Amino acid sequence: MKPLTPADPETKSADILAENIVRLKEIFPEALTEGKVDFEVLKQLLGGAVDEREEKYGLNWHGKRRARQIALTPSTGTLRPCPEESVDWDTTQNIMIEGDNLEVLKLLQKSYAGRVKLIYIDPPFNTGNDFVYPDDFRDNIRNYLELTGQVDGAGRNLTSNPEASGRFHTDWLNMMYPRLKLAKSLLRKDGLIMVSIDDHEVENLRRLGDEIFGEEAFLIQLVWRRRSMADSRNEDRASSDHEYVVCYKMLEAKLKGNPIDTNKYSNPDNDMRGPWFSADLTGIANREERPNLHYDLVNPKTGVVYPPSPTRGWSCAKDTMEEWIAEDRIIWPSKPDGRPRHKKFLNEVTRHETGFSSWLDEVGQTSEGTRVIQDLFGEKVFPFSKPCSLLRTLIEQATPENEGIILDFFAGSGTTAHATIEQNLADGGKRRFMLVQFPEPTGRKDYVTLADLAKERLRRVGEKVRKENPLLTGDLGFRVLKLASSNIRAWEPDRDNLPQTLEASVEHLKTDRTEQDILFELLLKLGLDLTVPIEEKVIAGKTVHSIGAGTLLVCLASQITREEVEHLALGIADWFKALAPAGETTVVFRDSAFTDDVAKTNLTAILQQHGLESVRSL
Repeated sequence: MKPLTPADPETKSADILAENIVRLKEIFPEALTEGKVDFEVLKQLLGGAVDEREEKYGLNWHGKRRARQIALTPSTGTLRPCPEESVDWDTTQNIMIEGDNLEVLKLLQKSYAGRVKLIYIDPPFNTGNDFVYPDDFRDNIRNYLELTGQVDGAGRNLTSNPEASGRFHTDWLNMMYPRLKLAKSLLRKDGLIMVSIDDHEVENLRRLGDEIFGEEAFLIQLVWRRRSMADSRNEDRASSDHEYVVCYKMLEAKLKGNPIDTNKYSNPDNDMRGPWFSADLTGIANREERPNLHYDLVNPKTGVVYPPSPTRGWSCAKDTMEEWIAEDRIIWPSKPDGRPRHKKFLNEVTRHETGFSSWLDEVGQTSEGTRVIQDLFGEKVFPFSKPCSLLRTLIEQATPENEGIILDFFAGSGTTAHATIEQNLADGGKRRFMLVQFPEPTGRKDYVTLADLAKERLRRVGEKVRKENPLLTGDLGFRVLKLASSNIRAWEPDRDNLPQTLEASVEHLKTDRTEQDILFELLLKLGLDLTVPIEEKVIAGKTVHSIGAGTLLVCLASQITREEVEHLALGIADWFKALAPAGETTVVFRDSAFTDDVAKTNLTAILQQHGLESVRSL
């Protein structure tokens, strides 16, 4: 039975750097020597694909190397469950996470890599006063705990973007780069990311997106009209009334589009081919550009000749036009000065959707977002929230199958979750939301942090929907989880009191943590969904948890003696057989629970005899 220690990869978030090296070794094994990359060999293997110019096109700024390193540094943190702050804890598939989104994105890698359908974020716009928290890749968990007052710290300011430096693009880029880098790996093959932004950083965001996702992954840049009345407060009399939503896509992603207008189809002549509409027959090219589209069109019944437009010609070549005439697809004019037109039939339409316009002027404005929250709370508790109608439009377009995980790691007041609930209600969808929000102070006594405000908003939205739809069976709940340091005690020797340190290190798990805390860290570190079902059963007087229908079996009893081992092991083996999990099962015990090594060895042997090969301890 191998104990899990803070040094094991299972106790950290995904090590993206190590995974990158493994992939490189699979493709170019000769480029690695004794575990190190030989860049000279790699350059030879890549040949002309290597750009060795001193001056290169790209986006560079002070701190970019460190930002890249931050994205590659694993997290040793965990997420602690908070059922008391949740709604429908046992059944919901939705998640609300309170914590530093950089660390949370790292922790989500094992459980949610390649699983998220849509990421929507509304990050700080870098106006000089926005809340942007600093990142310390050496110990960001402690950094977060200090900032939120959970441990003693240096009393640092909660804002790393003060007026003196907030307008420098560098600060914003250093904040965004590692988060977008981590976000990309969470997207499905048909996933999209949509980012709200204004004029201050839209150019940098596009360059950042091109570098992280690839230029070919750029999908569309939407322009959202955020207010109807021009701003008269500016001395220069210029009013910026719009924002952008920049969209990048994974390889198989596409938008839903808008349905074609079938109202224009009719069948006034009872054509056997069904409804049709009259389409223009003129082209788009002059005679010099497309001479084959410039010819006389003759009505075979009347002999009337219709010459082409000198600047446009016809829409098709002469042989195609003759086929349309033979098939009675040309509508001949009844007046001498009329122009022939083309019959287009509804039953021959291959695509029933048109493109989604980049101009968003009918999807609600900022005033709507403020009003919605005010109606929920009876007061203006959060200004300038994005309107639900905007988010619903984006969600509908990005999730044409009406399903999938929607992640927002700059959750603010929770508009993305609110919009997800409303869109599911509208189209019967089964989308799940996952929010991440830093506990930013609000200055209020009732909702102390912005995360508290978001949670309360979701509770009120759920209550409102239930009241208006008493027969609704959809998911209106959410699980609350909070970022914390690992439940596994790290070795921190007190050299002045070494005997006491050694005695304390016998117990690997922190004594102030619950069994549920430990279970959720195992979910994260072993790559299981944070809403996976957890069953509980008492075997030989010990509580055993089955997670994910037997994918993980956990017994955190504080004591297991030699005499109890056989009954416990056989009971677990029988439950394992009854659960019949599809893949491999891992069994985990508390390392300090065993009264001696014989008990541990015997338990491991019995379990392995019954097919449970992976037995670990904490």
